[in-house]
Amino acid sequence: MSAEHPPPATVPPDTVPPATVPPDTVPADRGQSGLQTLPARPVAQAGLAVSTSGLAKRFRGGQLAVDDLGLAVPRGSVYGFLGPNGSGKTTTIRMLLGLIHPTQGSVELLGAAIPAAAARVLPRVGSLVEGPAFYPYLSGRGNLARIDAADRTADPRTAPARIDAALERVGLLAVARKRYRAYSLGMKQRLAIAAGLLQPRELIILDEPTNGLDPQGTREVRALIREIATGGVTVLVSSHLLAEVEQICSHVGVMRTGRLVFQGTLDELRAMGTRRIVIRTAQPGEAARLLGTLGLADVRSANGEVSAQLADHAPERICRELVLAGVGVAGLDTPRPSLEDLFVRLTGEGFDVDG
Repeated sequence: MSAEHPPPATVPPDTVPPATVPPDTVPADRGQSGLQTLPARPVAQAGLAVSTSGLAKRFRGGQLAVDDLGLAVPRGSVYGFLGPNGSGKTTTIRMLLGLIHPTQGSVELLGAAIPAAAARVLPRVGSLVEGPAFYPYLSGRGNLARIDAADRTADPRTAPARIDAALERVGLLAVARKRYRAYSLGMKQRLAIAAGLLQPRELIILDEPTNGLDPQGTREVRALIREIATGGVTVLVSSHLLAEVEQICSHVGVMRTGRLVFQGTLDELRAMGTRRIVIRTAQPGEAARLLGTLGLADVRSANGEVSAQLADHAPERICRELVLAGVGVAGLDTPRPSLEDLFVRLTGEGFDVDG
């Protein structure tokens, strides 16, 4: 390998000792604390693949990028680490992998403290942080061979078989000899994930794995994440895409300017929303007055529809009372707020819904 052609970046962090990465470099995410947020639900520490306590990162210059973070990622889950760009996701992931040192707090991966046990734990962790970085003039197989050779825990005698198995798992075995620079964006992302699968892993950490991909590439990567998770591997995937979280995640943590404002299952997140009753009628005035008389709160009327917070009221009783009062009911619905509405409420910002 000629010294005149350096690689575009270092190999993935699970093959490089954490001490080789300069600590406290330029922050990858930007966030600020001090906002009143909803408390993240605490989770029991037993059976966690990732656990942090009081984790914080303040960069030189005073910027607080991550503030008092308490992540709890259950083993076997697909955990969506969601938040707007600049909310502290990538900074958190870099601390989890020992790439930068926290200002305070603790990190545990697979039950062991990081960075103290990094040499023992990180070989069981695959990762993709801030996009793939490979030699453009080498083939996909050649790039994986170099990464595997740099891993001091890897057995060189089994390297060819493990490399082919990783390529096959991500659907790239047929193009293994093609040069990396000829790969599509989706293929490059899948090769980066293959690098994290060269050895058996218990935890995979992916930072925005579908960022910049076209719809086909996005579908390919999401399908690959689902396939990895079926084998019992814990997957932590950071994203700012709601569709991604809804389609592949079982659990979610929501970040807002460096703080975790929600943590739990997707069903628990959906249950946070207050259900409303929506009535379509040609007599909105009479309907609104009756809903108020029945004790419903936040009554609104617009465009032939009247809505109110449902709370503990039975929809069928409300419909009956409207009919008995002579109010015609053309339609009745009890929708919950969409995930987009809930995320906006939690973070104060909109999200890319479709991805």
